[in-house]
Amino acid sequence: MAYNSSIDRPLLNGIRTALGISGVLALILGILILVWPGRTAMVVVAVVAIYAVAAGLVYAGLGIFSAQRGGWARLGHIVLGVLFIVAGIVAFINLPAATAWFGTFVGVLVGVMWIVEGIVSLSTLGWAASSGWTIFFAILSIIAGVVLLFAPLWGAATLWLLIGISAIVLGVVQVIRAFTFGK
Repeated sequence: MAYNSSIDRPLLNGIRTALGISGVLALILGILILVWPGRTAMVVVAVVAIYAVAAGLVYAGLGIFSAQRGGWARLGHIVLGVLFIVAGIVAFINLPAATAWFGTFVGVLVGVMWIVEGIVSLSTLGWAASSGWTIFFAILSIIAGVVLLFAPLWGAATLWLLIGISAIVLGVVQVIRAFTFGK
């Protein structure tokens, strides 16, 4: 569909710009993940650590300066703030170890979710249009989950690389959309 109206032109250009920028950013992220997977993961963990320190400061500030809250609420905010700040600082002190821990945590989390998803799929066999595909999916999901539980860091690294590949593909598609949108 072609846009001929002068009112639509700024909107069209804005959409194209947004598509192009998001595509280029996804492309850069994907390339960084594939070229420097460890360093890129460390940057992500560093951003999470920065967030933890900032959130900790906010929580501690709420606890200290909220006179209208009760004592336990204030104390809870202060304790939570201190925990966030300590977690962020500990992550910064040993960023490689924090990155490995985070990767292991994500691997275990995804493994557990896949096992639960497989079990839930088996529980829906009575409603499934194709019980064969449901059983196949459930078994595959449970096996993949168990594999991730036994090798969570390896699984997280594999998922990280898949995210990198996906980001590149989606980034390229988004850039193409930016050039072809509205034409």
